[in-house]
Amino acid sequence: MSILTNRAQGEQRCFNRLQSFQTRQYGRIIAPQRLSPTARLTALASAFVAMIVRPNLHWLRMLFVVRGSILPKIAPQLIFTTIISVVVTLAHGRVFEWKIPLTFIPFSLIGITLAIFLGFRNTTSYARYWEARMLWGSVLNETRALARQSMTLVADTSESPRFVAYLIAFVHAMRHQLRGTDPRADFERLLGKEDVACLARKQFKPITILLMAGEWLRERRMRGQIDAPLAQVMEMHLDRLGEAIGGCERIATTPIPFTYGVILHRVTYLYSLLLPFGLVDSIGAMTPVIVAFISYTFFALEAVSAEIEEPFGLEPNDLALDAMSETIEQSLSEILHRQHTARVRPRDHHIIT
Repeated sequence: MSILTNRAQGEQRCFNRLQSFQTRQYGRIIAPQRLSPTARLTALASAFVAMIVRPNLHWLRMLFVVRGSILPKIAPQLIFTTIISVVVTLAHGRVFEWKIPLTFIPFSLIGITLAIFLGFRNTTSYARYWEARMLWGSVLNETRALARQSMTLVADTSESPRFVAYLIAFVHAMRHQLRGTDPRADFERLLGKEDVACLARKQFKPITILLMAGEWLRERRMRGQIDAPLAQVMEMHLDRLGEAIGGCERIATTPIPFTYGVILHRVTYLYSLLLPFGLVDSIGAMTPVIVAFISYTFFALEAVSAEIEEPFGLEPNDLALDAMSETIEQSLSEILHRQHTARVRPRDHHIIT
C-alpha cells in the first residue's frame, strides 16, 4: 500500500512541475484538473519526444524499469558480450584447443583505469549538459525581465506586444538553430510578414531578432516614450540574450575531442570481450553473469556520456527545448495578460522534448 502511495505522490509532484502545460490530444483540450494524477501525468508527459520525466519510483521498481533507462540502447552489444562469455565458459577458456592464460589481476588494473577514464568522460559531458541548462535558464530570466520592463518602463505600452513577440520568436529561433530545424512556422504565427521575409534571408536568425528588438527599443527612445538610462538597462538584458545564444553555439559546435571517444570505446569493448577468459578459471559457471553485470556498467556509462555530450538533440536524456520554449512563451504571454495554449503533440510516455 505504501508503494502505491509513494508512487501517487511522486506522480503528483511530477505533474506539478508540468502543470504549466495544457494538453491537446486528437483535436480537443483536456482539462488537467479533471484528470487523476496518473492520467494527468500520462497526458502531459506523453505529448513530447525527449527528456525523461518520471516520478520517484519505489526501489524495487527502479531495479526493473526499462523505459527511460539506457538499456534498450546498449542491449545488442550487451547480449553479444554475454553470448561470448557463455561460449568461453563452455569451452573452459580455450580457443581452438589453445588455453588462453589470463587471470583477473590484469583486468583489475585495467578496470580501475577504465573507470577513471569513464568518470572523466561523464563529468565532462555533464558539465556541457548543465552549462546548456543554465544558459536556457538565463534566457527565461532575461526575457521575463524584458517583457515586464516593456510593460512598466515604456510610457505607451500599445506596442509592447510586438516587442514581446520578438522575445518569443527569439526563443523559438534559438531552439530551431540549435537543433537544425525549420523555424518558419513559429515565425509566421508570431511576427509580421516583413519580419518573416527578412529572417528568411538570414543565417543567424536569433541575432537578427535581437537586432529587431533593439530597433524597437530605439524607436521608443527617439519618441520619448522611455528615458535613455532605462533603455540602456533593457539593452543590457538584450546583450545577455546574445551571450546565451553564443554560449549554446559554443557547446553545439565544440564537441569533446573525437580521440577520447575512440580510446574509450575500444578499451571498453576489448575489456568486456576478454574478461571471460580472466574469470572462467576462478568462478566457472558464474562467468556470464559477472561479465554481463560489468559490461552493463561500462556500456551504460559510455552511452550516457555520449548522449548528454550534445544536450540540444532529441535523445531521451537531452534537454527538453520544446517544453522550455513553450514555458517561456506562456510566461511572457501572461505578462501581457493574454491566455496562452501550449502546442503539444502526442508522443511517448514519460518523455518530453
